[in-house]
Amino acid sequence: MAQLIGGLAASHIPSIGNAIAKGLHQDPYWKPFFDGFPPIHRWLDGVKPDVAVVFYNDHGLNFFLDKMPTFAIGAAPEYRNADEGWGIPTLPPFKGCQALSWHLINELMAKEFDLVTCQEMLVDHAFTIPLKLFWPDDNRPLLTVPICINTVQFPLPSAKRVYALGKAVGEAISSWDSDLKVVVMGTGGLSHQLDGERAGFINKEFDKAFMASLLTNPEWATQFSIHELVEKTGTQGVELLMWLAMRGALSASGTSAVRQVHANYHIPISNTATGVMALETVA
Repeated sequence: MAQLIGGLAASHIPSIGNAIAKGLHQDPYWKPFFDGFPPIHRWLDGVKPDVAVVFYNDHGLNFFLDKMPTFAIGAAPEYRNADEGWGIPTLPPFKGCQALSWHLINELMAKEFDLVTCQEMLVDHAFTIPLKLFWPDDNRPLLTVPICINTVQFPLPSAKRVYALGKAVGEAISSWDSDLKVVVMGTGGLSHQLDGERAGFINKEFDKAFMASLLTNPEWATQFSIHELVEKTGTQGVELLMWLAMRGALSASGTSAVRQVHANYHIPISNTATGVMALETVA
């Protein structure tokens, strides 16, 4: 059976893509952020995952306010990158893992998760930037499965429902008849609000508590309603749902035990609290 080796989480701010393209890793503004990744690079070089299942939110590239699925999953042979107007360099297509996609679709539908199945799917910065951050040299032997969660158009899925989705994904990965190694990713956040009266809002205390909970109390955030999470993290900070889905997948074996490989938290980048985390499953 497939081996679920761990989880990754990272912010996906568009300006990160421009910083990567311009080689600003040692710039004083960017260095504290990029310094959070080398320990994770070393871990990934050692464990060598074959497939990345990526929880992310679409920013109007595939879905817009007139048609916004709660959960959508890619089942395409490849996923092409398209710029949404940020001026980020377009990356080569990402290879899909159709065998795992269809296994996930069948298993999740059997557990009453109603999915939009996408046999063609474009991917935006929420998908491409984290993959570039974790595999910076474009050495991407990885196959990918994108899973899009709505964090844009209300009503949003509850934190409890998203955690359950992640857990169901983890269970499906563990039952997949394959010898491949799989890593799950959650992208977005952390606390930030880009518009309205609270534009520029950041909640460091909540961010740190949330990151700590992913180690020892992964269901902690499910106590909050979506409106409470928006109040605590900002309108766009609710993207932490993707981190929660990632952690849910790691709890699928019936144990919440994980080992933290590395974590980093930095304020601010583009009025956003940025975080990165790598968790390894404990046998």
